Amino acid sequence: MTEPHKMNKIALITGASKGIGKALTDKMLNENFFVIGTSRSGKFKNFEHINFYSLKLDLSNTESIEKAHKEIFGNFKHIDFLINNAGIGPDLDTYIPEKESFNRTFDVNVTGTVFFTEPLIELINENGIILNVSSKMGSLDVCELTDSVAYRMSKSALNMYTKILTNRLKDKIKVASIHPGWVKTTIIESNLKNGRLTPEQSADNIFEFLTNEFDSGTFWNSENGTELLW
Repeated sequence: MTEPHKMNKIALITGASKGIGKALTDKMLNENFFVIGTSRSGKFKNFEHINFYSLKLDLSNTESIEKAHKEIFGNFKHIDFLINNAGIGPDLDTYIPEKESFNRTFDVNVTGTVFFTEPLIELINENGIILNVSSKMGSLDVCELTDSVAYRMSKSALNMYTKILTNRLKDKIKVASIHPGWVKTTIIESNLKNGRLTPEQSADNIFEFLTNEFDSGTFWNSENGTELLW
């Protein structure tokens, strides 16, 4: 492929085929970004855009991650934003951890995300941004409930990765965790009924955070525009 126009900033968004990731992809394309969007199948239904590049990525599969890296490095000289949005929550609204879903959750939300991110750091422009889409459910300070053990723990682990990258990349790349709000997505059926935000509203809030000044190492609640306790 040809290198994206020099005026376009490049954002790599994982989990871009539906929900928040799809809405954020649409938003950034409308704002004249070039977007590399990933999905497990590599396919995006009824979606084509001159500034969009689709990439197959299964974060639970090491071989898939390695293939994605080869494709990214083979086609792009740099990226400006890495948005780790892809995540799963098979144990949401359950109370006792179950080993298979626990392992799957960590494979995607933690292990896959970390080892997808690491080689890409050298590709991110100085003053670029790594944004980890986390959840206030991963905050130790505000946890008062007992549900969703694997999901909560995985987001706490992702937050620690944010803190570590913040320390490592100080004065080079900005890093943050963001709570996208309670969004009407298919991660769990009850969200479609009870969620307070549409994916588009959440994407607007995330985009506003991304494109305004923030301190590296921030844990941001994009739903109400405040910092979260870790």
